[in-house]
Amino acid sequence: MGTREVSGEAVAFFLARSTQLTFSTTSAAASSQTVFDAFRHAADHHGPRPFLQTLPETAAIYGIDAGTITYAQAHAEVAQLSRHYREAGYGHGHRIGLLLENRPAFFMHWLALNALGVSVVPISSEMRSAELHYLFEHSELCLVICLPQRLEDLRRSATQAGHAIGVITPSAAADGALPAAPTAAPLAGSPSSDTECALLYTSGTTGRPKGCVLTNFYFLRAGGGYVDMGGICVLQPGQERLLTPLPLVHMNAMACSTMAMILIGGCIIALDRFHPKTWWDSVRQSQATIFHYLGVMPAMLMGLPPDELDARHQVRFGFGAGVDKLRQADFEARFKLPLVEAWAMTETGGGAMLAANHEPRRIGQSCIGKPDGTLVLRIVDDQGQEASVGTPGELQVRAAGPDPRRGFFREYLKDEQASAEAWKDGWFHTGDIVRQDAEGYLYFMDRKKNVIRRSGENISAVEVESVLLQHPAVQAVAVAAVPDPIRGDEVLALVVPRSAQQAEHIARSITEFCLTQLAYYKAPGYIAFIEQLPLTSSQKVQRGKVKELAHSLFGSGATIDLRALKRRQD
Repeated sequence: MGTREVSGEAVAFFLARSTQLTFSTTSAAASSQTVFDAFRHAADHHGPRPFLQTLPETAAIYGIDAGTITYAQAHAEVAQLSRHYREAGYGHGHRIGLLLENRPAFFMHWLALNALGVSVVPISSEMRSAELHYLFEHSELCLVICLPQRLEDLRRSATQAGHAIGVITPSAAADGALPAAPTAAPLAGSPSSDTECALLYTSGTTGRPKGCVLTNFYFLRAGGGYVDMGGICVLQPGQERLLTPLPLVHMNAMACSTMAMILIGGCIIALDRFHPKTWWDSVRQSQATIFHYLGVMPAMLMGLPPDELDARHQVRFGFGAGVDKLRQADFEARFKLPLVEAWAMTETGGGAMLAANHEPRRIGQSCIGKPDGTLVLRIVDDQGQEASVGTPGELQVRAAGPDPRRGFFREYLKDEQASAEAWKDGWFHTGDIVRQDAEGYLYFMDRKKNVIRRSGENISAVEVESVLLQHPAVQAVAVAAVPDPIRGDEVLALVVPRSAQQAEHIARSITEFCLTQLAYYKAPGYIAFIEQLPLTSSQKVQRGKVKELAHSLFGSGATIDLRALKRRQD
């Protein structure tokens, strides 16, 4: 693979190449930068080193070859893809969807398109018709690159959305068999750090998912913030091997993991998903030095029988969020590695990232560290006043310096009102409840927003409700979160039925219908039938009372358990 030394000048070049992009580790600067620029220079300096590794288990699931792709090999493939896209007329200002899971093809197409100034819209393979219809309509894609098994599915969704856009496979794109670009010509000028790099959708508190417009600078700042973090999370240029089972449709894997590895010439080992029984085999086989996790993962790994190989690995730290605070110490003792709890959002990116990466980490207290000089925060109580030390309140953040939005998302696409509300009074309102101690350490408490978080996936209650209301047996419905020992939250639907029928039969039918319209994890895991929903005088659902009712019914056992129906669909 090659082990040549990396000069300090080269590392500095990765970390900052424009006057707009300056991290504390360097003062190097240049006129502009894109994600592709960073990758190209990584290829120049780390050509023979591994960029991507696909393990045999993941390769078998995906039906692709296992093995390693070096930076030089990836650069050659990216350059060829980029030529095909350019010759077909795609360029600066266009958007192209990618439904490619965690396959190497995702990285290749993203980088090839970024070189031209094309924004990518990652599409989850879990999405079904209702979600795809909305995404096509809202994002104004001009092309979609998708897996062969989803080709006809996506073509139907594009047609239903009224958009005559091409939907092709990655192999067709690689062969240059691309449909001509839309009549709208690419924007003038070369892409820069302010050019839209990706449009990532995130569930909000109400309504449809919001499209977060993310620039090249957002991605570079997220990766650079990770590189710059230090403490337990010191990254060694050219040496790190980062294992992640997290989906590339989310900012963690796409902006944090991938960009950090590109900036230091590290290797990304992307799994198709988290497999508890073979996790440690993957860790050892890949020789991972870092892995990323969500809270559900440590819980599942602790449930495995003890093994003499538990601590036999090369991992220096795990980086993630949501570990069960009652299990963190036991996990670290058993597997002999620290779990660094962190906090960020799609909207904040590296503009406001927190992590307990320095000792003391306050293990077992849901500590997410304390702010450094890159961000400013305040904690606001229910009365809108800054909370006193130790008092829970909503976390509000902004970047330090003259530009409070530096490194954050640019806006919610086509939603000026939501963008303005998120930045009310010059602070980004996270909707997360935290408390801060006298020494400045922050502790995550709960989510203020009406979002159900199941196995790391944010689920909008309103989005699920809008689909459930389409079922003929449903007269009214409200969705709430109930606790799940493994997944954090599970979805419970309170259903007012149109007529009296066999409850279990209707419940099963409702969940099965939902599974055809939404990603499997959004479907109700439990359903309870009630006579009426708690409403306000203006006929709005009283969310607080819905939550109370859901918990009381769940606790009494007056719910129908449908979790067995919730399975990934091919």
